Amino acid sequence: MSRVIFIGKTGSGKTTLCQKLNELEIKYKKTQSVEIYDNSIDTPGEYLENRNLYSALIVTAADADIIALVYDSTEDEGYFAPGFASMFCKDVIGIITKINKVSKNRIEIAEDRIKQAGVSRIFKVDTLDDVGVEELSNYLKAF
Repeated sequence: MSRVIFIGKTGSGKTTLCQKLNELEIKYKKTQSVEIYDNSIDTPGEYLENRNLYSALIVTAADADIIALVYDSTEDEGYFAPGFASMFCKDVIGIITKINKVSKNRIEIAEDRIKQAGVSRIFKVDTLDDVGVEELSNYLKAF
């Protein structure tokens, strides 16, 4: 499996994705620093929320094969700037999380926002209900 780095706002589901993809027990914990799993890198949401920490994202992404921008579909605000993915010289995918908690319209809004960030492919998942996780896992294994 390729190593993927998860980048997203606090509470977007990055840690849960890491736990699910690495077949670990799902338990909530606030990521305080970069955490390395077998096949994934979990970043604190503050790295995205504070522009002064973008350089930490770029440096940490050097250890990944794939960049994953994680977008919480329950959020009202867009937090990836248009063209955000262009700061990475690697494949950047989008992952829309918590899709079972929102309407189809909210998922479409999330999809539009993450497309504007410049991702090459979008996955729609709900890790707690195990929706879309297998497709994402298969993509990462084949990459």
